[in-house]
Amino acid sequence: MSLEENETAETRWNVKTFAFAGLFITLVIISLYLLYHMFFVDETFLYMIVIEWFVNPIAVLGFLGILIFILIMGIQGLLVPIPSEIVLVATGMIWGLIGGGIMGIIGSMVAALLCFYISRKGGRPLAEKFVGKKALFLADRFIDKYGMGTIIVARFLPFIAFDPISYASGLVDLDVKKYSIGTFIGSIPRAFFYSWLGSILFPPGMSFPINLEDIPLAELEAYSANFNFLLIIILGVLVILFGIYYLFSIYLERKAKIKRENSNAKE
Repeated sequence: MSLEENETAETRWNVKTFAFAGLFITLVIISLYLLYHMFFVDETFLYMIVIEWFVNPIAVLGFLGILIFILIMGIQGLLVPIPSEIVLVATGMIWGLIGGGIMGIIGSMVAALLCFYISRKGGRPLAEKFVGKKALFLADRFIDKYGMGTIIVARFLPFIAFDPISYASGLVDLDVKKYSIGTFIGSIPRAFFYSWLGSILFPPGMSFPINLEDIPLAELEAYSANFNFLLIIILGVLVILFGIYYLFSIYLERKAKIKRENSNAKE
């Protein structure tokens, strides 16, 4: 590679780095603003947004709404900052416990297969752009060691990151049928768990589109408070798990580095 090509690549890398940093900072600022507005200005603010901008439109569109939901699940699989947990909670609000659970399984399967094939066709460089080297490295280790069991357990546990496993599975010698079966089995409890949470955050017996003015203020505030509390728990657990994964991935990287150095020294 010539000097000019190196400078071009370095510039491109810097632009990409700044773009991701800008996106991350923007998401943090938006999140902090929403939390401030939610707790100090209007506790019903975020709950009303979810009902009016997500739940109502998807519910009233019928079959087209189902397609839009599946599309959203696919998009969140590509854009890691969008938590799938929030989308899965909405399924219970829209379709109830049973219907929401079934839709959550379908959406999870679509997102998992999309990430799997993008990774398989695009290779490791593309997968690293979506989930990062550390997440991919960690997922690689567990899939290589435990195979389909990793897929089932990762899907089964409610707060374990879904997408790194999907991308890593596309890079290893894992049959798509085994991957799909593992994803399906593990997605069942996960989807129904979040669907149940969504179903208890929604006024029973109301028809779509929901007119929030028909809900008594005290009841609306109660549902909003529960929704806000659930959101904080989900975000808090995700932050803690991210910290654990980050430290553990560093540990594994150092362990692998020491192993390589010892191997080279013996040679």
